[in-house]
Amino acid sequence: MAHITLNKNNFFNNLDIISNKAKSKDKVAVVLKDNAYGHGLVEISQMAQTYGIKKAVVKSYNEAKQIEKYFEYILVLADFPKENNDKIRYTINDINSITRFPHATKVELKVDTGMHRNGVKMSELEDALHKIKEQGLVLEAVFTHHRSADELTSEWFWQNENFTKVKERVLACGFKDIRFHSSNSASLFRHVDFNEDMARVGIALYGCLELPSAFGDLGLKPVLSVYADKLSSREIKKGEAVGYGATFIAEEDCVVSNYDFGYGDGFLRICSNNYTNPHEKKLVGRVSMDNTSFIAKDEKLLIFDDATKVAKSAKTISYEVLTSLKADIKREWV
Repeated sequence: MAHITLNKNNFFNNLDIISNKAKSKDKVAVVLKDNAYGHGLVEISQMAQTYGIKKAVVKSYNEAKQIEKYFEYILVLADFPKENNDKIRYTINDINSITRFPHATKVELKVDTGMHRNGVKMSELEDALHKIKEQGLVLEAVFTHHRSADELTSEWFWQNENFTKVKERVLACGFKDIRFHSSNSASLFRHVDFNEDMARVGIALYGCLELPSAFGDLGLKPVLSVYADKLSSREIKKGEAVGYGATFIAEEDCVVSNYDFGYGDGFLRICSNNYTNPHEKKLVGRVSMDNTSFIAKDEKLLIFDDATKVAKSAKTISYEVLTSLKADIKREWV
């Protein structure tokens, strides 16, 4: 059966680099939403705990509950409390949602400094802080999210300036001991001298952060590899077609093998006739639901060991490649 391996040495290498950039592993919050970007929520949580990471960020309450024993602090980005839990904090994404949080809930206020997606508007900041007090919520932090940190434009500086204004206004409202954070993976590596209370690190953790060449080689290494087992092999003669729609016509005699990894497992169909694995084995024909054909004879085939390479073939981003991988595929550390 198709399976996923997770490279422990690469994972720890990435955490070393990230912790050094953030100046402390205690400032690193690992982003584990969507099954830890396809790597496995529990698998990554366990290994992050082994390294000494104490903070995590997830999408939902259900994700938080699955990993609460591994972390001291968990930030939920897009859900509401189902119970009282001292470890879990919840994000306020909209001023009108404040009344939905029960009294004494630990919350973090997200402020829209230019993303124009989630978060209260900067013009609503004082009103939101007043409503938080009225609701009796425990405000622990204020944060924002960058929209273009991975692009060499002035927008990263512009949002940082906006967030500096937000910080000043929050403190002026009398809130003490508030933490502030804005950095995702790309933003963290753009800082020359990181000085925030926390960095929310996702794609860099998994070794697939892509930044303009001006940043040089960050030293990050992909953690995840996908392997598939051979289901069958056959000799294909010149002129014969392979797969649905006969989209591949052999230009010469070759051996084509079928492997048990398809779009039903998360292999993007756009890679049909448009992908070569790390060992130069060419994908031929259309990606099927449960299997894919390659010009290969291997009993076990490495499908990919770097999601950024698949993303280029699929004309997408590594995030989509990784989060498409189905949760029921076996994952193991190597």
